[in-house]
Amino acid sequence: MKLSTRSSLSLFGLLSVPTVFLLVFFFTPLAIMLVYSFLTPGLYGGVEWKFFHLNYGRILGWADTKYEKFDPVYLWIFLRSLRLAALTVLTTLLVSYPAAFWVSRMRPALKEVSIFLVTLPFFVSLIVRLFAWVLILRPTGFLNQALMGLGLTSEPIEFLYTDFAVIIGMTYVFIPFMFLPVYASVEKLDGSLIEASADLGANRFQTFRRIILPATLPGIAGGSVITFIPAFGNFIVPSVLGGAKVVMIGNLIEQQFLSARNWPFGAALAMLVMAAILILLVVQLKLSRRGEASR
Repeated sequence: MKLSTRSSLSLFGLLSVPTVFLLVFFFTPLAIMLVYSFLTPGLYGGVEWKFFHLNYGRILGWADTKYEKFDPVYLWIFLRSLRLAALTVLTTLLVSYPAAFWVSRMRPALKEVSIFLVTLPFFVSLIVRLFAWVLILRPTGFLNQALMGLGLTSEPIEFLYTDFAVIIGMTYVFIPFMFLPVYASVEKLDGSLIEASADLGANRFQTFRRIILPATLPGIAGGSVITFIPAFGNFIVPSVLGGAKVVMIGNLIEQQFLSARNWPFGAALAMLVMAAILILLVVQLKLSRRGEASR
């Protein structure tokens, strides 16, 4: 009994520190943002402590007053952010999935070097890496010079400040977020199951569909969520590679807090982003539980 009590006290001591940390530095700012999203914008910035539900109405469609109007551009930016984040997940998966199989078949020493190379960009400033992509994608950049040198185009193509540039930049930034979970699933793949599938007469596509894909699906799901969340709210990559032509929800929130000084509206936008991410996490959790139950 004494051992049980001592173990409970030890467990409480271990959990109390991270719990207090989360309450202070995560839930408290989140609660402040939630409260601000229902307050009146101040005339010269900040907030007035009066209930104001039209911050959400400007986005979702019920604001139709003298000063607050519904503008579909906010919904368009929100949906555009969803689309670009989803395309980023798709492109990172297309790169990371075959790369994970390739690395998993290497010798142990080469595996360690390859995984280190995947994480190596984290040691360099993100701004420096993005401006390197500006040098590659601009009209006089390396990509256009190569295309014109090969005779594939007679004049520079506008790669920079487009959706394409933003997707390329976010794919480059978030590849490690997708690669590492996928690689962990591929590394656990039982090779004997693949051999048994071939012995039973299954072709490569059938083996992939019935053996490899279900076994690596948890890594794909985990990597997709980890990639989608920061890609959806990202504002640095669109600012550098998209400019004023590609505005995502993260850029809009930044503008509302720093430029427009409309904190309640910026908080409402942030809460919608949090709600979308929460829905995504709930759907992913249900799908993963359903997948485990069907095994």
